[in-house]
Amino acid sequence: MQYTELGRSGLRVSRLCLGTMNFGVRTSEEESQAIMDRAFELGLNFYDTADRYGTPMGQGVTEQIVGRWLQASGKRDEIVLATKVFGPMGAGANNRGLSAYHLRRGCNASLERLQTDHIDLYQMHHIDLGTVAPHHKEILGEQVDFYDGPCARPGTPWAEVWQGFGQLINEGKITYVGSSNFAAWNIAQANETAAARQMLGLVSEQSKYNLSMRLLELEVIPACKAYGVGLMCYSPLGGGYLAGALQSEKEGRRATLNVSPQQRKQLEDYEGLCADIGEKPAQVALAWLLHQPVVTCPIIGPRTMEQLESAVAAMEIKLSASTLARLDEIFPGYKQAPMEYAW
Repeated sequence: MQYTELGRSGLRVSRLCLGTMNFGVRTSEEESQAIMDRAFELGLNFYDTADRYGTPMGQGVTEQIVGRWLQASGKRDEIVLATKVFGPMGAGANNRGLSAYHLRRGCNASLERLQTDHIDLYQMHHIDLGTVAPHHKEILGEQVDFYDGPCARPGTPWAEVWQGFGQLINEGKITYVGSSNFAAWNIAQANETAAARQMLGLVSEQSKYNLSMRLLELEVIPACKAYGVGLMCYSPLGGGYLAGALQSEKEGRRATLNVSPQQRKQLEDYEGLCADIGEKPAQVALAWLLHQPVVTCPIIGPRTMEQLESAVAAMEIKLSASTLARLDEIFPGYKQAPMEYAW
């Protein structure tokens, strides 16, 4: 296993992070426990979860599964444990968001479910938007109920957010702070206000980034570079899009793909390239991320043991300069803003 520092911190984490979103949803607790055992054997020391993960949502089911594994395995002090806070965790008006009030309650509840006395990386699952614009409603779903109505507000101010995190750090309940789904200017705001309080600020940003979804290259990745924020990439296979989707379609292992002619051609070229270099599409997609300088780690979310083993094998793949150039031709990326759209 390869290890690297998480952003500008001195914390060393594995180049693959074990995501647990499927635990308690599509993967039984027994298999989830076995996957965590095997991940540890393979050298993964970075485990990511969230208070909202699991079914029914908002009850911390996945955190409970991870907590029972931590107790049974005795591995707590050998892993870097990350979880998230923000989404609704109950019907109360303050059971969500990034207020100092909810950060304290949310952290204490996560600690209890995870059966530990500290969280290594505590991440804001989303920016606290306050009043939500109509086009955000599709994205945030049920969370919108919290922001609409007579008590709608402009969002928790950064002074309060860092006060809340600072208190948790002082109490020894969390060590580092990270973000997830932030825009570049959110990352800048967060770190500038943290610096003014003489705090370390964000050490990581968790965002959707893969070969077919490269919008982060426009502004978020440059912001991460500028502030020394490590990028953790979720959905590294694009929800299966980059995992041999056309081949699966041909073999009848998945329904007909609902893609445009341009996307189908893109996948044909991609899977053809993977065949030419003798590697599986899913592993090439992970290897590509591992070749990107700002990426700390892809977050793999295996549903099965086979998927875990396949993901770890991707670390052995070295992509040549010509292969990387061809991948850029198939899945064009972005130049850093404003050069992407300015003269």
